[in-house]
Amino acid sequence: MEEVHESYSRWDTALLRIKIMNIWLYRVLRILLGCLFVYSGAVKLYDVKGFARMISQYDLVPDLLLAPVAIVLPVIELMAGIGLVFEVVSALSMISGMLVMFVIVLWYGMLKDLDVDCGCFSTEELRGQQGLMRAFYRDVGMLAVCVYLYLYRYFRVRGEGVCVWSKIRKII
Repeated sequence: MEEVHESYSRWDTALLRIKIMNIWLYRVLRILLGCLFVYSGAVKLYDVKGFARMISQYDLVPDLLLAPVAIVLPVIELMAGIGLVFEVVSALSMISGMLVMFVIVLWYGMLKDLDVDCGCFSTEELRGQQGLMRAFYRDVGMLAVCVYLYLYRYFRVRGEGVCVWSKIRKII
C-alpha cells in the first residue's frame, strides 16, 4: 500500500513541476512579446516620417491616411505591449490582431514581389524579398506564441473553475 502512496506523491510532484514550468514559460513569453511590441512601437514613433514612407511603399494606405496610420499604429503597439507586460486582458487580443494584419501585409508584399523594408523594428531593417520572408516567418512564430498564451489562459481559467466548483460541491 505504501508503494501506491509513494508513486502517487511522485506523480503529484511531477505534475506540480510541469505546472510551475508552464507558469514561468507563460510569464517569460508574455513579457518578452510585450517588450518586443513596446520596442517596436517606440522605434516607429521615434521616426514617424520614415515609418510613413515605409508604409507608402506597400501602396495599401491612401496618402491622406498615411500620417494618422504612421502615428496611431505605433501608439497601439506601444500600449498593447505595455498591457501585455502587465497582463491587461485585451492586450493579447490587440497584439494577435496586429500580428495577423502584419502577416497578411507581409504575405501581400511577397506576392507582389515588393522590394521594400519590413518596417517591423526600424525603417531600414530588412530589405527585399528575403527580408519580407524572414519577417513573415518571425511574425508567424510570434502568432504561435500568442496561441500558446491563449491556450494557457484558457486552461488556467478552466482549471480554476473546476477547482472552485469541486470546492463548492464539497461544502454543499
